[in-house]
Amino acid sequence: MRDNRLSAKTMRHYLIGGWPVVEQFALYMAQNLTKTRFARHPGEDMARRWLMRNIRVELNHADYWLHWSRAHGVTLEDLQAQEVPPELHALSHWCWHTSSADPLIVAIAATNYAIEGATGEWSALVCSTGVYAAAFPEEDRKRAMKWLKMHAQYDDAHPWEALEIICTLAGNNPAKALQVELRQAICKSYDYMYLFLERCMQLEPAEKAPAARGRQAALAEG
Repeated sequence: MRDNRLSAKTMRHYLIGGWPVVEQFALYMAQNLTKTRFARHPGEDMARRWLMRNIRVELNHADYWLHWSRAHGVTLEDLQAQEVPPELHALSHWCWHTSSADPLIVAIAATNYAIEGATGEWSALVCSTGVYAAAFPEEDRKRAMKWLKMHAQYDDAHPWEALEIICTLAGNNPAKALQVELRQAICKSYDYMYLFLERCMQLEPAEKAPAARGRQAALAEG
């Protein structure tokens, strides 16, 4: 992506498949907010303030993703139709599950720490050169790059803030079972992100193979 070498088909699947996570991320945070009670625990108070503040930020990100998608010829109707392989839905299903069913500390670790952390890193990588941005017409470039630019900047801080909440909730001597549960949730988020990206990348050779066979046939005929 950074070098603008992905096919149109791969980008289309990536943008459509990623839409549920982006569109629902504020809802994941809202579900975690319902698990808190004022003054019950310092970590819960910290989480309440942080979630309330950042839910408002997340609400704008669906618009930014839509602008990015439209720059690649993907419409809102395409995003809502979700005509992509089922592997691309696994990440959003996991995020919804952990936010609705798991304890506050585990769900924040899986979403705000793991997913936002990795997202911030790859967004910064994509934005580290001007190659990808330069591929958009100048009049569309700012809107098309808004989501990436935002995450490359603020997601540097968000995961560390989430980690501070996790540490406060866990205390100085967390039980071994809690440590294991947190590690499993974080790794599961990474695994589902990897599954998502790998499935997208499988479209690259699949799309280029027919062209390669065509070139081979032309050479054979020559």
